[in-house]
This record gives sequence, structure tokens and C-alpha cells, in this order.
Amino acid sequence: MSKTIFDTYDLNGLQLRNRIVMAPMTRSRADNEGNVATPLIAEYYKQRASAGLIITEGTFISPEGVGYINVPAIYSKEQVEGWKLTTKAVHEEGGTIFAQLWHTGAMSHPDLQNGNKPLAPSSINPNQQVFTFEGFKDTVEARAMTIADIKRTVNDFKQAALNAFEAGFDGVEIHSANGYLLQQFLHKNSNHRTDEYGGSIENRARIIFEILDELKTVVDLTRVGIRFNPALHGMMGIEVDDETTELYNYVISRLNDYPLAYIHLTEPFTDVSKVDLAIKEVAKHFRKFYKGTIITNVRYTKETANQVIASGDADLVAFGSLYIANPDLVERFKVDAPLNTPDKDTYYTPGEKGYTDYPKMNESSKSI
Repeated sequence: MSKTIFDTYDLNGLQLRNRIVMAPMTRSRADNEGNVATPLIAEYYKQRASAGLIITEGTFISPEGVGYINVPAIYSKEQVEGWKLTTKAVHEEGGTIFAQLWHTGAMSHPDLQNGNKPLAPSSINPNQQVFTFEGFKDTVEARAMTIADIKRTVNDFKQAALNAFEAGFDGVEIHSANGYLLQQFLHKNSNHRTDEYGGSIENRARIIFEILDELKTVVDLTRVGIRFNPALHGMMGIEVDDETTELYNYVISRLNDYPLAYIHLTEPFTDVSKVDLAIKEVAKHFRKFYKGTIITNVRYTKETANQVIASGDADLVAFGSLYIANPDLVERFKVDAPLNTPDKDTYYTPGEKGYTDYPKMNESSKSI
């Protein structure tokens, strides 16, 4: 009998009640001076705790990692205390929750960096826009990180992981996708370095393995996942090139040497059918290279999720926007109930509206 998204899953000893994952999604509700996770944020995740695994929105590992306003971070004592509300709430519902550790690199702005240029692998402008307290602003040319900057950032990931476990999280996910700092190191168009962190594939991937090697000195790597977006092209300042497939084949193959919780792979954000160098079916491609747990993500339905699980190309499936509007997504999937439609105008706005007020099944609709 084929496996389905409703089957339980043993994630390195963590017993997941199903194979449905809530994907990390920035929601910008930490609208307070310290960017502390609030009781409202705890309620949001609690409502969605029937997922087999929740991966939080990216949480900034340091002030240098900040790239958006009102995002809950995890580098201060107050922030750790704030996240304890969320982990307690999810655990009370029998849920499992990982914190995604985030550094935006060049995808930031001086307004978010006390007037300083954002740190990145190279002095490059990704030519994107980021959300500041004065609205969307164009990115600027970043400041190339020194070796000392890189070492400090590696340590920031380590400390953030320690903070996450102190806050009660079941694990952490390292954000190495979607055009942020770690993906900026990986790709040739965003990494022009000529030292040990640039040039060759091995050098550009070095920071990934330095972070993992540091983490394993202080936390259990079986509680650490990592996210990649190998087919990202023409957005977030990243382009596929003639070495991209070889690069990710190398990185993901080498990850077999680490007893990780999982790798989290994003299918193409955009149509790459005519981009000859791009990997078209990401999970299917990397299943040949990776022996551990694979989470796949982007635009899955119940039907396509069951198909990818049955095929063996992935073990867990992450849902993003469907979870914004459907806190009881698992229950709706089980009975094929209609799904609420998310209100995009409230994705990043303060307060309960479009955040914690989506109705569950059999509840009367509230104003969204």
C-alpha cells in the first residue's frame, strides 16, 4: 500500500503524526522594539500544530542578519523568552516545531543596519527591494565580508541554534535558500571572492560545512535541517549558471556525512522549463544523491503531495500559503473540505487580521 501524507514519520526519533509540514513563512507580526515573538505569534503556531512538523518563519540570528521589519529574532535573551511562548503552545497541542535560522546578507538595507551597508560575500547589489519602516526600498551595494565577519557569522549561527534549543524548539533549520546570505555564497553571480570562500565549488560551499561543524560541537545534528533552492533563477539576486547543478550535487552528496534531520528542497519558484541549466524537478533529482529525509516544497496540493510521497522522491511535503488561511489544513485534507483563500493584503501587516482569525472547519466565517 502506498504511503500518504497522513502516515506517521520517524524523524530521527521525533515521531511526527503525519508527513505534512508547515513551511517557513515571514509574517512580520513582531512589531515591537525588541523584535520579540509575542503571544499572538504563539497563538498562530498553536492553531496550526496538527501539522506533522512546523518550521517557523525565518528568525534572525544577529542584528547583522536583519533584512525585514517586524520579524521575530533569536539573538537576545528577551527574544529567546518570547519564543518560549510559541514552543510551549505548540507542544501543549502535541506538535513538533523547528526554528528556521536566517541571515539575509545583501538582501537588506542600511535603514535596517544602523546606516551601515549590509554584509554579503561580495560587494554586489542584488537589485531587489526590501521592506523597511518607510516602505519598500531598493537594495544597495553590500559590503564584502572579511574573514573575521565570516567567522563571526558562523558563530552567530551556532549561538542562534543554542538559543533555539533553550527556547524549547525541537530542532533548527539553516536557511540556505531564496537568495539570502548562504545562497549568496554558493552562486557565482553573487560570490566574486578570490579567497578560500570563493572561486571553486568547494570554496563557495565552505561556509555551509563550517556552520554544521560548529553546530555539532554544541547541539545534536539529528535535530538540524537545512533548506536549499537549487533552481532559483532571475529573482532574489540569484541566477542559475553552468556550475549550479554540479555545486548542489556536491553539497547535497556531502551532507550524507552529517546525521541531519532533513534537507528541505524548494521546487522552482518560476518557470525554468526554458532555462537549460536549471534543475526542473528538484526533489526527484536529489533523491539520487541524498540518503536521508527530504522535505519538498512549493505549490503542492493534497493530490500532488501524495504522489511525491508515493514515488519516494520525498518523505515529507511542506505547504506554505495554504497554511496561512487554513490552520486546520490537515483536518481539511482528510475530509476533502473546501479551503479558505488567503488574503494577500494581510500577509505582512500587524495584528490578528489575516493571521489568527481564519476560521477552522464548522466555524462561522470571520471578517478577514
